[in-house]
Amino acid sequence: MILDGILCGSQLLLPRHRPFLALQEGFAAVRSASAMRKSVLLLSALLASIGFVRGEIKTKENVPIEITSTGETTYENGLATARDNVAIHVGDTDIYADYAQYNSSTHEVELRGHVRIYRDTPTATVPNPNKHNANKHNDEESDHNVSFYLADSGIYNVDTKQIRATNMRTESQPYFLSGQNVSEISENAYRIQNGTFTTHDAPNPDFHLQARTIRVYEKDRVIFRNVTLYVGKVPVFWWPYLYQSLSDAFSFTVTPAYLSSWGPSLLTQVTFPITDNIKGRIRLDYRGRRGVAVGFDPTIEYGKDNTSWAKLKTYYIQDQNPQINDTAVPRTGVPTGRYRLSLQDRTNFSDDIYGIANLTKLSDPFVMQDFYQGEFRVDPVPDNVIALTKTDPFYTLTGIVRFQANEFFTTTERLPEVVLDIKRHALFGGPIFYEGETGFADLRLQFPEGSGFENYGSTRLDTFHQFLYPNTYFGWLSIVPRVGFRGTYYSDTRDLGNTIFTPNPNPLVPNFLLPNPTLAQPIDFGGDTFRTVFDTGVEASFKVSRTWENVQSRAFGLDGLLHVIQPFTNFSYVSENGPNPISILQFDRFEPSTQLRAIDFPQFTPIDSIDSWTVWRLGLRNRLETRRDDQTVTWFELDSFFDVNLDNPYDRTQYSNFFNNIRFTPLPWVSFTVNSQVPAFDKGFTEIDTIMTVQPVANLQTSVGHRYLNGNPFFIDSSLFVVGGYYRIDDNWGVGVQEQYEATTALLEEQRYAIYRDLTSWVASFGGVIRDNKGVKEYGVLFSLTLKAFPKFGVDLNFDPTSEGQ
Repeated sequence: MILDGILCGSQLLLPRHRPFLALQEGFAAVRSASAMRKSVLLLSALLASIGFVRGEIKTKENVPIEITSTGETTYENGLATARDNVAIHVGDTDIYADYAQYNSSTHEVELRGHVRIYRDTPTATVPNPNKHNANKHNDEESDHNVSFYLADSGIYNVDTKQIRATNMRTESQPYFLSGQNVSEISENAYRIQNGTFTTHDAPNPDFHLQARTIRVYEKDRVIFRNVTLYVGKVPVFWWPYLYQSLSDAFSFTVTPAYLSSWGPSLLTQVTFPITDNIKGRIRLDYRGRRGVAVGFDPTIEYGKDNTSWAKLKTYYIQDQNPQINDTAVPRTGVPTGRYRLSLQDRTNFSDDIYGIANLTKLSDPFVMQDFYQGEFRVDPVPDNVIALTKTDPFYTLTGIVRFQANEFFTTTERLPEVVLDIKRHALFGGPIFYEGETGFADLRLQFPEGSGFENYGSTRLDTFHQFLYPNTYFGWLSIVPRVGFRGTYYSDTRDLGNTIFTPNPNPLVPNFLLPNPTLAQPIDFGGDTFRTVFDTGVEASFKVSRTWENVQSRAFGLDGLLHVIQPFTNFSYVSENGPNPISILQFDRFEPSTQLRAIDFPQFTPIDSIDSWTVWRLGLRNRLETRRDDQTVTWFELDSFFDVNLDNPYDRTQYSNFFNNIRFTPLPWVSFTVNSQVPAFDKGFTEIDTIMTVQPVANLQTSVGHRYLNGNPFFIDSSLFVVGGYYRIDDNWGVGVQEQYEATTALLEEQRYAIYRDLTSWVASFGGVIRDNKGVKEYGVLFSLTLKAFPKFGVDLNFDPTSEGQ
């Protein structure tokens, strides 16, 4: 039945049939009203009392109200009552119930029995309950999003849009809410007593949060008080307060594990937003042989547009067996109270000024190796540095403080260092370019406490200036000559008169590498000095290309072929004048490497290890390009180069190794890389690094890698094979494997195996790891259960228990 004649201002509304929507089995079945609709009042009676209706039956904002029902209807004293299959439409809201009574004075609708409230908000799609007759009206509603509420009874205010209900549920993707008592506290915000929150759309969700009170701000945030996390029907975690952003992730991971150095273990972590700009992660771990460990890792976004951020990591364990050691390196003095405290921060003070901090305090040198092995492999000696940088199109000014926070690591302290870097630019808009760098540093090399080595320090003032004249001749030949000057002052040096050392006969070891000073043989300081360095050189290159359009091969991914040949050369002459380079105290010093060093400035950075040199680098680059998916891609590339060492203090052979770097990508799912160097012309060492990845089908990815190193004076010989793969069996199952074998020692150093299972709201993985540390074997088993339902989850192929949670 249609309530005819309700006035909006002075307008009389004619009968308008609205659709009827009923809910079956939860949230979404539709049926049409089939009974004959009856009028609340006769049209003639309404016309006779038009003055009364105009004064009493309207909303505050003159929004028309439409009511339909299939049962008895009445209208008395400003109360419009409808029974049986009631449907109400007002503004952007549709209401359905067994019984409804609208009070024209309070503008509230009392609802009873199977209450359903649909409210539209812009930007998404609202379900139209009358699709078969929607036509244009359906198209107009396609740009709206629907909020859905289901309750036993309630009161809805058509002006304030506030809802007060009992035993209500709501669906607002991607979350689902229910509670005993619901009241709206503002538009698109409401409070729920004894509520339940989940993101799993199922009658019996895999997980849910049960809270004493829940405040929901649609499309923004949810705030819980006295809240418990349930997995199925089992409570697993409790918070007095929990803040959940509806645009950020909540995740929960439970990881039963076994590692021979840990014993049976249970690792848990919960990641949750604390405020809009603060997200926290709580870690609670138990290891059978080690004890209980706790950690809290907040991430904070702050500053203008939240472009600044800080990441704090804390972890503490009262280690019951700190002397457990499954490595071949001996340990002593490991404490029982072990911890890790780390801070990474970037603060943007303005568009051109920013600061960074990278700080780590550890209880002992082995805590990262024992409990954060994933990070330990990448960064075994964490740094402690604070820097402030001012950027400009022409320069960068940086102030650095670096200090020894962990007395068991060797650290080059900079207390402080200030560097002005002038970027390469054309002088006065002319053809000559200039670049430079000037810095002041108070330096000190701090050795580990109790190591027996003597610390030393010096104040350094360094300035570097270089001019370049890049030009192209004949339209194809690029030549860039350069000339530069460097001056460096040191407040302290080493007195070589009382220093006894023996040069290393290996031509790949520089002569200025002296043993660290000890307490028994300390440095005999020789006072201050000033060193000058003159450098000059020239770079040249050109390109030659040819195209073969008729080269077509689907099997090899070829659609035409362009061959580009680029010969290049770089000649560098450096003359160091002043003290003997051996007397310079080493801070920014020579570090062993298997790769060729930069031979020009400012790319050559170990400025305390500068010596005179004359080096000529020659090379040839070959590149084959083809078309693929309307883009030009490199199909094959070969870089070949070597150095002619006319005078090279870092490599006293006449010729360096001969380098060949190959990158081959014949198809999008196949790649092959070989980086090699061999002593083709003189003494040297051999290194060949090979890696190939193949994805023959969508569900299978494999990789094979090999590193061969022989004859390097700084690194042990190695022939390391790494083989791995991941196979996705179907949408729910996947398996992964990785093997690492060292042929020189005939050791299968590491084996990893894992099985993955998608459990709708969770991802489960079961894996094992076996390591052989030169006869000391370590075993680990990992079972990981990770919540992924809110809002998304990406499978991580890391199945190492010691890297969990990083």
